[in-house]
Amino acid sequence: MRGVLQQVSHFFVQNDTSAALLRSIKIETISITGDTRFDRVSEILERDNTLSFMTQFKGEHNCIVAGSTWPEDEELLLAAIQNASDSVKFVIAPHDIKEEHIQKLHASSTKKTILYSEMEQQDLSNYQVLIIDTIGLQTKIYSYADIAYIGGGFATGLHNTLEPAVFGIPVIIGPQYHGFKEAEDLVSVGGIKVVTTKEDLLQLIDTLLADLKYRTEVGDINAAYIEHNTGATHKIVEYINSHSLL
Repeated sequence: MRGVLQQVSHFFVQNDTSAALLRSIKIETISITGDTRFDRVSEILERDNTLSFMTQFKGEHNCIVAGSTWPEDEELLLAAIQNASDSVKFVIAPHDIKEEHIQKLHASSTKKTILYSEMEQQDLSNYQVLIIDTIGLQTKIYSYADIAYIGGGFATGLHNTLEPAVFGIPVIIGPQYHGFKEAEDLVSVGGIKVVTTKEDLLQLIDTLLADLKYRTEVGDINAAYIEHNTGATHKIVEYINSHSLL
């Protein structure tokens, strides 16, 4: 493997740790540029994220969007829905969209609930819970969220936290987030909040919804973190052009 690596003309790495690893095997042609994922997620803000069904569903209400959820996440979320004020809207976009799972989730909701696949000619403003039983909409739906919950932090592996974070909203996750650098970073500075029990989630949602100033401050941490970490793509392209690597 070292022989193969020695044939590479230049390495673009995300951080000092990766650079040190290469230097430990005598490779010095390295540039620390950061993570291009931040550039990709930042571009989300430049596109049209409008979804007419979400505009109708949310109205003037606060909206909590739960993305890529697993059964362990949904157990907590269903408790939150049951205890929530009727003025709070919920969107759940499960990781598993097989009919059996979707129908079970639908049946478990104690509030007026509708599936995305069944919403045609329905007045979505009359519903409190919307279950997304399709793919490809999740990122745009985050643009309507006042709070996001990201699934996978209870066993299966945490899903993408950057996509909701870029919209400058608080993000909630389960306790197993170690090994996901952006989640570790944002937990440490307070933009991502960690819950371990139903009670944790209920209390956190109540706190965030009751205090707009606090909710805004938490969301701003996430937006600033992403903005601070953009620019890797430009650095790579600039280096390639200036050194005629292509």
